[in-house]
Amino acid sequence: MSLTFGSLFAGIGGFDLGFERAGMVCKWQVEIDDYANRVLAKHWPNVHRERDIRECGRHNLESVRVVCGGPPCQPISIAGDGAASADERWLWGEYLRIICEIRPEVAVMENPPALLDYEEFNGILATLATHWSCVEWDCVPAEAFGAHFAGDRLFIIASNTSTGCLRRQGCWSLEMEANQWGRDEFERLVRVETEHGVPAGSLGRISDGLPNRTHKLRGLGNAVVPQVAEWIGQQIVRAF
Repeated sequence: MSLTFGSLFAGIGGFDLGFERAGMVCKWQVEIDDYANRVLAKHWPNVHRERDIRECGRHNLESVRVVCGGPPCQPISIAGDGAASADERWLWGEYLRIICEIRPEVAVMENPPALLDYEEFNGILATLATHWSCVEWDCVPAEAFGAHFAGDRLFIIASNTSTGCLRRQGCWSLEMEANQWGRDEFERLVRVETEHGVPAGSLGRISDGLPNRTHKLRGLGNAVVPQVAEWIGQQIVRAF
């Protein structure tokens, strides 16, 4: 029987795609962004969807065995002044409230590694430890799964059975070869941009003419890399 999961702060579905590739079934998604919702509706048309996490809980989210998600990172970013829990965008409390209400067998959380430098991180672990006996965390780089960028992200898994995939032992430091991402790759990207773009202005700049480009870039930038989510999902499936 396939593991069911729900996706909080679903974005454009990076976690969702990875977990489905691992054999899980998505039952619901929570996402407030308009553009991201259109992406989710296109790829998961039959999945129940809610908008505001602050209005969600046991009354409108069915029980699932796994819950995943990454709360907004602005409160711990330089751009957000690093106010953490003092920032109104700090939604970790809502994430914790929902998983404590639904009580999935596994809760998977993702955020930038900068969270490790805040005292709120210890509070998150303490809260998880009162509800689940095993809490694992590590920083997993996307480059370890073939990405051409570091993409280091912090993952936390809370469950009553260790998945064994997050050990905080630096086992994910799969270094890229020196200069693998170099001038050749940069020139290739410039060439592709120029081929698909429309010249604009005397300075030779281009307008690519693609609709929603800003939204697409933001969606991709905020998304969990599906290959990483798939690996974590596979370990969860094997453990359960």
